[in-house]
Amino acid sequence: MSNITEEKLQQVWKETLADVKKEVGEGVFNNWLSRLGLISLEDGTLKLSAPSNFVKDNVSWRYSDLLKKVLTSYGCQVDFVSIDVYDNNNAEITKHSKEPPSKSSENLGVMKGVSGLDKRFTFKNFVVGKSNELAYAAAMRVAESETPAYNPFFLYGGVGLGKTHLMHAIAWHLKETQPEKKVVYVSAEKFMYLFIRSLRFKDALSFKEMFRNVDVLMIDDVQFIGGKDTTQEEFFHTFNDLVDNNRQVILSADKSPSNLDGVEDRLKSRLGWGLVADIHPTNYELRLGILQSKAKRHKPKIPDNVLEFLAVKITSNIRELEGALNRVVAHATLVGGDITIDMAQEVLRDLLRSNERVITIELIQRKVCEFYNVKLSDLNSSRRLKNIAIARHVAMYLSKELTKRSLPDIGRNFGGKDHSTVIHAVKRVKEEMLKDRSFENDVEILTKSLEN
Repeated sequence: MSNITEEKLQQVWKETLADVKKEVGEGVFNNWLSRLGLISLEDGTLKLSAPSNFVKDNVSWRYSDLLKKVLTSYGCQVDFVSIDVYDNNNAEITKHSKEPPSKSSENLGVMKGVSGLDKRFTFKNFVVGKSNELAYAAAMRVAESETPAYNPFFLYGGVGLGKTHLMHAIAWHLKETQPEKKVVYVSAEKFMYLFIRSLRFKDALSFKEMFRNVDVLMIDDVQFIGGKDTTQEEFFHTFNDLVDNNRQVILSADKSPSNLDGVEDRLKSRLGWGLVADIHPTNYELRLGILQSKAKRHKPKIPDNVLEFLAVKITSNIRELEGALNRVVAHATLVGGDITIDMAQEVLRDLLRSNERVITIELIQRKVCEFYNVKLSDLNSSRRLKNIAIARHVAMYLSKELTKRSLPDIGRNFGGKDHSTVIHAVKRVKEEMLKDRSFENDVEILTKSLEN
C-alpha cells in the first residue's frame, strides 16, 4: 500500500490519529501527537513533520512503534517513522517543503503565531475577584500595549490560581490584535532543555537568535531555573538584551522575585524591575463566581446550592475546584440521577476529605485568637501589647510552619505586614520555645489542634 493516493493516505492518517488518541489518552495526544503533520509514505518510510525538535525527539522515542503498529492495521507497510522539523505556521511548508528551516527557527515552531495555547485560557473566561484583580488589570494592560507597558511583567502565586491562564490570555490577545509580532511562549523547563541541547550540539548562536529576535518573550514557571547556574547565566543575558531593546518580557513563578530559591541576586533584582503582581488564594465569592461561570457550559443544570457547597468545601485552588465540578457533572451524565449535595459528597468523598485537612492562615488565626483570648482585629493591627504581640508572633510562626504560603503572603494576611516582620516573628518564637518550656507546650498544643 505504499502507492496509495494522497487522499486515501490522509484519510488513513486521520483514522490512525483517532485510534492513537484512544490508546494514549487525550492529554498525551494533545501535548505530542496532535502536533504532527503528515508529509508522505514512501517505500515503507512514514514522513511526518513536528513543530520543534522537542516534540520530534519525544514522539520518536516514545510513540513511533505505536504509530507503525496502528498504520499496519490499516494495511500500510511502515518500516520506519521519519520526523522532520518544519515551520508549522505555514501549512504549505509543513506539507510539501523538502528544505529544512533556518537554524534560528529550529526547535520552536512558535515564531509569529504562538503555539501550545489552551483555547479556554482567554481574558473573557477569566473570573476576576479581589485576589486577582491587580494581576488581571496589569495583564490586560500588557496585552493591549504596542510597546512594553511594564518590563518585565512578573506574575506569581500558588499552584492552580490562574497564572498560566493569564499568560495564555495575553498571548491569545496579542495573536488576535498584533499578529505581526513575534511572540514566544515556553516553560522554563523547555527553555532549559533547548539551551542544554544547543550546548550539546555546539549551536549556541542559533539558541541566542531564537530567543533574542522576538518582540515578546513569555516564560512560565521561572522558579525551575533556580540552582541551574549555566541556564541562569544565559537567561540573564537574554533578559538584558530584550529589555535593552525595548522588547516585552513576561514571566511567571510560584514566588515573588526576591523569594526565588537558588536564583542569583543580580537576576532577582532585574526580575523585579517592572511590575510584580501576585495572585492571592481565592475567597468564597471568587470560587462561587468561577463555579457559576463554568456551570453555564455544562448540562445538566447544576443547582445553586451544590455550587455553593463546592465553593465552601474546595478551597485549595481553582484547578481542583474545576476538577470537582467536572467529576460531579460526569457522574450525573454517565451514571444518571439528580445533582444534589448528597450526590456531590459521595462522588467527591476523597477530595473533600483532603480539603478538610488543609490548614489555612485564616484557620490558624482563629485558633490562636481563641487560645490567647484576643480579637482577630488586634492580631492584624500594629498594637504592641504583650499578649497581642505574642499571639501575632505565634500565628505567623504557625502559618510559616503549617502552610505553603510565602512570607509576603503571610504578612499580607496580618494587616499588610512585610516579609521581614514575619521573619522576625518566626525567629522570636523559635528562641522563646528554647527558653520557655511552658511556651513551647502552648505552641505544640496549638499545632496538634490544627493538624488533627
